Amino acid sequence: MASVPEVTLRSGNARPMPAIGMGTAKFPVVPETTRDAVLAAVELGFRHFDTASMYSTEKPLGEAIAEAVRRGLVASRGEVFVTSKLWCTQCHPHLVLPSLRESLQNLQMEYVDLYLIHWPISLKPAPPVFPAKPEDAVPFDFEGVWRAMEECQRLGLAKAIGVSNFTTKHLDKLLATATVPPAVNQVEMNPAWQQRTLRKYCAEKGIHVAAYSPLGGQNWTGEGNAVMDSEVLAEIAQARGKSVAQVALRWIYEQGVTPIVKSFSKERLKENLEIFDWALTDDDLLKISQNPQKKVVKAIGILFPTEGEFTSVDPSDIDIVEE
Repeated sequence: MASVPEVTLRSGNARPMPAIGMGTAKFPVVPETTRDAVLAAVELGFRHFDTASMYSTEKPLGEAIAEAVRRGLVASRGEVFVTSKLWCTQCHPHLVLPSLRESLQNLQMEYVDLYLIHWPISLKPAPPVFPAKPEDAVPFDFEGVWRAMEECQRLGLAKAIGVSNFTTKHLDKLLATATVPPAVNQVEMNPAWQQRTLRKYCAEKGIHVAAYSPLGGQNWTGEGNAVMDSEVLAEIAQARGKSVAQVALRWIYEQGVTPIVKSFSKERLKENLEIFDWALTDDDLLKISQNPQKKVVKAIGILFPTEGEFTSVDPSDIDIVEE
């Protein structure tokens, strides 16, 4: 079983975060597939799992962890680090705590290790639809929503709290009123979208960065995958006797960032854990630093359709692209 390093978060009282996590966002959701994949991941050595209310994978993840405890694959719930997220329709002060309680019920857990605001976007309270309607976007109450997140931590329902898809502009607004600083900012990051500005900012503020889409993410645009198709990464991988995915994940880890990588294949899950007993060279790092940059996940085009009019918010307020 793989041995995974851990990172101590500088805010909250969560157990140390394992330095690689398994993502569970997969559409359409097949609960049995998710449950089996999580169990396989636990067997291999994964102890960090990422879900969200929007993914509809909280229940199968919770079932898998409970089964892992029953089988003795882990001694207790406390051996795993579980992250879930607050969806945009719940980003209202009075809905934060009920949303977390619902997630905990789905997970069959008394607490999550980390609870994140999924996007710096608030939608009118309603059942989630995807994509969202631009006219349903409303101004984000940074102070009120974060106060409610702090209450989740105070009650012990979330050991640590944080954010996802926040730029430095969003973090500035949040930190201006926060009593408890966010422990983590989970953002799209990989060798093709390196987030240098945001990483520097978060390092200065003591906010740990986690990376979703560490292998380039979904082929949303039909233009291929800028990570897995990278000639630079392929050359390094060949020279090092590793896969392109391993080079990308190792690079993220060497930046002090925690990759959240989604795979339901046991073979790939095993491969994804084999990144801790070797290192990239200075020449490798230089080549990767010069890689062309391209962001895939954007609010308009992913969360919202490209057509439609925002009536209550300025589109620039929900922009998550930051060089």
